[in-house]
Amino acid sequence: MTTESLVLNGSDGQVAGYPPAGGPIQSAITYEKIPTHIYADAKNASRAVAHEIAELIRSKQREGKQAVLGLATGSSPKTVYAELVRMHREEGLSFQNVVSFNLDEYYPMEPDSVQSYWRFMREQLFDLVDIPTGNYHVPDGTVRTDEVAEFSKQYEAKIEAAGGLDFQLLGIGGNGHIGFNEPGSLINSHTRLMMLDNSTRAAASSDFGGLPKTPRKAITMGVASILNAKRVVLMAWGERKAPVIQEALEGVVTELNPASYLQTHPNALFVIDEAAASQLTRMKAPWLVDSVVWDNSMKKKAVTYLSLALNKPILKLTDRDYNDNGMSDLLALSGQAYDINIDVFNQLQHTITGWPGGKPNADDTNRPERAKPAHKRCLIFSPHPDDDIISMGGTFQRLVDQGHDVHVGYQTSGNIAVADDEALRFADFVVDFNSKFGIDSPEASRIFEDAAEFLRDKKDSEVDTPEVRYIKGLIRMGEAKATCRFVGIPIENAHFMNMPFYETGTVAKKPLGEADVQIVMDLIEEIKPQQIYAAGDLADPHGTHKVCLDAVMEAVRRLKDKDFMQDCWVWLYRGAWAEWDIHEIEMAVPMSPDQVMKKRLGIFKHQSQKDGVVYQGTDAREFWQRAEERNRGTAALYNRLGLAEYEAMEAYVRWKY
Repeated sequence: MTTESLVLNGSDGQVAGYPPAGGPIQSAITYEKIPTHIYADAKNASRAVAHEIAELIRSKQREGKQAVLGLATGSSPKTVYAELVRMHREEGLSFQNVVSFNLDEYYPMEPDSVQSYWRFMREQLFDLVDIPTGNYHVPDGTVRTDEVAEFSKQYEAKIEAAGGLDFQLLGIGGNGHIGFNEPGSLINSHTRLMMLDNSTRAAASSDFGGLPKTPRKAITMGVASILNAKRVVLMAWGERKAPVIQEALEGVVTELNPASYLQTHPNALFVIDEAAASQLTRMKAPWLVDSVVWDNSMKKKAVTYLSLALNKPILKLTDRDYNDNGMSDLLALSGQAYDINIDVFNQLQHTITGWPGGKPNADDTNRPERAKPAHKRCLIFSPHPDDDIISMGGTFQRLVDQGHDVHVGYQTSGNIAVADDEALRFADFVVDFNSKFGIDSPEASRIFEDAAEFLRDKKDSEVDTPEVRYIKGLIRMGEAKATCRFVGIPIENAHFMNMPFYETGTVAKKPLGEADVQIVMDLIEEIKPQQIYAAGDLADPHGTHKVCLDAVMEAVRRLKDKDFMQDCWVWLYRGAWAEWDIHEIEMAVPMSPDQVMKKRLGIFKHQSQKDGVVYQGTDAREFWQRAEERNRGTAALYNRLGLAEYEAMEAYVRWKY
């Protein structure tokens, strides 16, 4: 079954009900079984969804009726709510006729708890618009267990009494859950108490200070409750959602991926960004769904895809392989398979270099980096205090060993990722040390004593005090310095930037501000680098890596006309979560087994991030394991394509600003 990906309105290609600015990527025919709009970024996608909701509210107002909304929580809808609030304040959008029902709530959960969805909705939307107090509803996480079944029936009855949901907003979990309908949920399920899947709890654990403190249950609207809505829009951002999005859209309807049930809905829509869409056929192999422009980038993408799909080295691909797999147009344009194979093989070969800073006195025509200047000033931006060694530790070491002047800008303190018991141990040590040796520093003693007292009595819902955050930041700073000493750069080359957006004490951060950008600009101007390395990991578009990358990009744009920037190249690395697609890689730095081991030992300097870190996520592996498997995976891909076999590789894409 195939569907048109967009319903167009008018000759300008505008999507009905959606603003033209920042509109979705268009494709004639897709493999998707649900209409899908793909946007370049989450901001434009969220704006489009907010405008559809606003138009529904206004149309109901004109009819003198209520607009009944089903609302979601989590990171995905935040920007939608922010846009609705903006329209309320600047455009007069009224919520007086809105009645809302939220999908779910953790159980048990007090409504004023930091993690409560009641609190989330009030802070993100309800308290910021003119919706009447009695018009919004969120499942009650305080009802007694023996009352949950009756509460659930009453919740459904309230939705029915309101006339049913006109619009249901959804996010999607990494395992395909919608609401808290975990895999195994039936299509006829209604509001109920649900046991949470371990992967769901792991993904939420950052909000609760670790997996042991994360609730095991939640009250959720059921699949049938969601499917009864007149309109359903599901949103997803970031490449971590890409596999489950592909399964929901292109796979079969199955209880193993509850989002796939939306294939049965007559008026459902997926609104996703490019990263979340990356596994869809029209993105991964667009030549299979539509005609494409066979530029060099598309040719590399197609040839590497074909080689890996057929499990044949590039140089063994034949004309028949191209013809049988939707690439006859490429053959017609470029000649026989042999010529295409040689061209792409050579391009991949030229990405591999053991000299990430450029090889002195060498012909750099086919090398990814310049030979001159022989000794470069290199500035590595590390969003957290360990991203430098985790994501590009082998390259970091190579740059130092090959004589470059390497600096590291640690963009945030990383303090929220330190466990409370680790901070308490550190605070107790300082207090005991000062007491033992009679060190009299009243201010320092007060900081550590107050922090220790707070940590001993800390409640799960409490946010760390400034003193505790300071101690946790010191721990991570010390670990970063230890890594720098291990790699071989002087401590004065480690720059602790402490960007303000991060310092909230919670997982939720402030938006990127002018002060953040200025801090990045100041460091770039101080170093005047010929190379900049920055984290291009966009797995979570609302996460720290993305904000840090935005700050670097904005700073570079503002400084690009400076004389020293005329000879500065920016290389983007990926974090421990994912790697660049093979056709995107422009520089691959190989590592020997000894270099892999040295990188591991460098990661070990970050002791607070070992043995069950606070924000482990759904991946149970430690960071050194994730990094090694990813680096070995990149090397294995090169080998499968028919290139030399290396132990591991770190990969980069150049950003041409």
